[in-house]
Amino acid sequence: MQLAHVLRLGERPRLALVGAGGKTTALFQIACQLAPPVLVTTTTHLAASQLGLADAHLLVERPEDIPADGKALPAGVLLFTGPVGENERAGGLDDEALARLHALAEVEALPLLIEADGARLRALKAPAEYEPAIPAFVETVVVLAGLDGLGKPLDEASVHRPERFGELSGLALGETITPQALARVLTSPDGGLRAIPPGARRIALLNQADTPALQSQGHDLAAKLLPAYHAVLVASLSPPEGGEAEVFAAHEPVAGIVLAAGGSSRLGAPKQLLEWRGKPFVRHVAETALQAGLSPVVVVTGAGAEGVNAALEDLPVSIAHNPDWEAGQSGSVKAGLRATPPETGGVIFLLVDQPQVPATLLRKLADVHAATLAPIVAPEIDGRRGNPILFDRDTFPSFAALEGDMGGRRLLSRYPVSWVPWLDATLNLDVDTPEDYQQLLASQE
Repeated sequence: MQLAHVLRLGERPRLALVGAGGKTTALFQIACQLAPPVLVTTTTHLAASQLGLADAHLLVERPEDIPADGKALPAGVLLFTGPVGENERAGGLDDEALARLHALAEVEALPLLIEADGARLRALKAPAEYEPAIPAFVETVVVLAGLDGLGKPLDEASVHRPERFGELSGLALGETITPQALARVLTSPDGGLRAIPPGARRIALLNQADTPALQSQGHDLAAKLLPAYHAVLVASLSPPEGGEAEVFAAHEPVAGIVLAAGGSSRLGAPKQLLEWRGKPFVRHVAETALQAGLSPVVVVTGAGAEGVNAALEDLPVSIAHNPDWEAGQSGSVKAGLRATPPETGGVIFLLVDQPQVPATLLRKLADVHAATLAPIVAPEIDGRRGNPILFDRDTFPSFAALEGDMGGRRLLSRYPVSWVPWLDATLNLDVDTPEDYQQLLASQE
């Protein structure tokens, strides 16, 4: 997965990178993956040795050195910095020059990427009181941390500003840096979240996941960092021994949408309230979604809404009522999607008449999505498609065209599907008639 793709940047991002553990590497990898020309700059400093990473270096000694339009711009990745000082570092742009560069990006609809603090080549850091310097127009902030710092002592060798890192993490100097300590720093408003503009997307990039053990620690850290961040990436951007850069996972919130609005006409009784292992179907499905870590869990109601609401009364779920439930499943699907927050990376649609679906399958669908960002992830049982199905956020606009009783299955022919083999054939059972209900009960004896 390319870094620019998993960051979901679009064509003309306004992006800032902060933190430690490969910030400049990430900056130029992203820049090279966007359509040129791409404007790159810093609000702090860049080492003179890094200036050659761009296709062209444009020296800015005064704001007027930045052109008002793109007529004379060269192609490729264009790096704008101040002069190189005696310390062999190029200076960053001041506020006036940065505003002019932003105006150029707006006029020409160009990407603008900014390195907004320094880390002295350490794996980890804690910000000072005066940083990071993130402009208000930035729409996405990527906070980097180098996993190579885990297991190391808290000192100058691994951490930029170790004393401040210790204050935020609760560690004393010399103590071993643990994933829990790193999570405390990254989720602190005075640490990783410092000075991020209101409304900007927050993405944690856990770099230097160069071994299976570090990749595993990165995946575990992701659960601690969400929902403080809208996404958490686990990557190795400069692998040892010259390997290719790789993003191993993009963890995003995956919502669960329980479709519980139908009238159960063939069954003759509300299937939402049928008993399964001592609980109503709808409660069991909602609890499974919560157990799997889906967030938020939205239950779409329609027929028999009062009884469904009562069955869910003490659960941390959202209710989305579909008053037009008789028009078919498409309305319930749309109602569920409208109830999910904008940072949702994907949704799993759960059918209320399939309480036998295990939390392990839901987690597997979410894990495959994190590793691939596939548009659709679905179980496959004996060569047949099963339920539930996960849909990536890129597919959400296509749901607007659905009508009548057609749900998300219509999208299966429009997008590539990543299949998850599943051995339990009872997954395909659903309950439309009394006989179906008896078969489901018998399958679990």
